[in-house]
Amino acid sequence: MPEPGLSPLQSSLPSAAAHFGAHVLAQAGAVGVEAADTAPSPLPVPAAVGEPGPDLSRILRGPSGLGTAGLSLAARPVEPPVPPVSGVPVASGAPAPEVPASGAPVEALEIPGLYYHPVPEPDPVRVEEVSRRIKDWAVDEVELFPEEWEGQFDGFSVGRYMVACHPDAPTVDHLMIATRLMVAENAVDDIYCEDHGGSPVGLGGRLLLAHTALDPLHTTAEYQPQWAESLHADSPRRAYRSAMEYFVRQSTPSQADRFRHDMARLHLGYLAEGAWAETDHTPEVWEYLAMRQYNNFRPCPTITDTVGGYELPADLHAQPAMQRVLSLAGNASTIVNDLYSYTKELAGPGRHLNLPVVLADREGLSERDAYLKAVEVHNDLMRDFEAESAALAAACPVPSLLRFLKGVAVWVDGNHYWHQTNTFRYSLPDFW
Repeated sequence: MPEPGLSPLQSSLPSAAAHFGAHVLAQAGAVGVEAADTAPSPLPVPAAVGEPGPDLSRILRGPSGLGTAGLSLAARPVEPPVPPVSGVPVASGAPAPEVPASGAPVEALEIPGLYYHPVPEPDPVRVEEVSRRIKDWAVDEVELFPEEWEGQFDGFSVGRYMVACHPDAPTVDHLMIATRLMVAENAVDDIYCEDHGGSPVGLGGRLLLAHTALDPLHTTAEYQPQWAESLHADSPRRAYRSAMEYFVRQSTPSQADRFRHDMARLHLGYLAEGAWAETDHTPEVWEYLAMRQYNNFRPCPTITDTVGGYELPADLHAQPAMQRVLSLAGNASTIVNDLYSYTKELAGPGRHLNLPVVLADREGLSERDAYLKAVEVHNDLMRDFEAESAALAAACPVPSLLRFLKGVAVWVDGNHYWHQTNTFRYSLPDFW
C-alpha cells in the first residue's frame, strides 16, 4: 500500500513529537505542500533518546544492491493526506475541511482527576452509515444475536465508537474493517466469557475453536470439511470468520499475521481471568495488571494502519520500543474500561474482577480509595504511553511510523470518548 504520510495532529501525542514529525515530513520532500508561516522550526532529538540502535539503523537504511534504491524507508517522499469529511474521501491537495471544536458532549460522565484528551465529535454522516452497515451485517450475514438483544446491540453505539477512533479512515469500507472485528470480539467475550451465558468452565476449548476462524486450521482432506462446517456452529465463530474474511481482503499478509498474534494474546488473557474465576482467586495487583496486558484492547489500535489505508512495515512494528508503546496504549485504554464499567460490573451476578476491586482487596483500601488509586494507575500508564511515543517518534522519524503512532493516540482518545459518552451502558460510583 502507498504511504500517505501524517494524519492531522492529535492531542494525545506530545506537541514536541508532533512538531518533530511534521518537520521531518517536510524535509522528506512532500509534494505540493508549501511551508506556512506557522510551520514548526526544526527540533533537536531529545538527548535521552540518542541515535537509533544498529537494528533500527539497518531498517531505516533499507536494503542495498541492484534495484533497491527506491526501498529506503528514510528517504521516501510522501504527500500528507487530507482527512475525509462526511464519509467521502477527499482528493490530495484539496482544501482541508473544518474540524469541529474539541470537547465532550454535554451528556458525558466525568471522573475527577482522570487524565484524558477531549476529541472532536465524530462525523454524524459516517456514524449513521457505519451503524446501518454493521447492524445489517450482524443480523443478515452472521445472525449474531436473538431479537431480544437488539436494544443492547443498538445501545453499544459501535458506529460512534469506531468513527471516533479512526477519523483518518479513507472510506466507510475501511471503517467497517475495524467495526466488524470489534463487534465479533465483543460477541466472543459476552457469549463465551461473560454476560450472555459465558462461563470459565470449558472456556479454553471454545476459544481455541473460535481462534481457528481467525487463524485457519491446516489439516487433512478428510477432516477439513468438518472444521469448515464448525465455523458456522455459533454466532461468535460466525462473526469471527466473516470479520476476518473482510479484514484479509484489505490488509497485507503481515498485517493479518500481526492481528492474529494480538488476538491470541487476548484469548490468553481471557483464559487467565477465567481460571481465577473458577478457583475464586483474587490476584495480586501486579498479577491483575499482567492479565490486563493480554485481556485488553490492543487488537483494536494495532490495526490502525489497515483502517487508515497504509502499512507500518513489519520490522518497525516489531521493534521493542513500538511494542512497549502498543502495550501501554492497550493497558491505559483497558483501565478506562475498568473505571467506567465499575458500577455495571458490581451490579452484575457473581464477583467481577476489575482494578478497583483488586486494589481494595489486596491493599486494604476502601472502595472509594481503591477507585481513586485506579485513576492514578491509569494516569501513570497514559503519561508513560505519551512519553514513549514521543521518544520513538524522535528516534525513528519514518512517515509511516509517525502516522501509526498518531493513529494509536487517536484510538486511545476515541476509546475514552466512547466510554465517557455511552451513558446507556455506563454510570459512575457516587464517590464525589
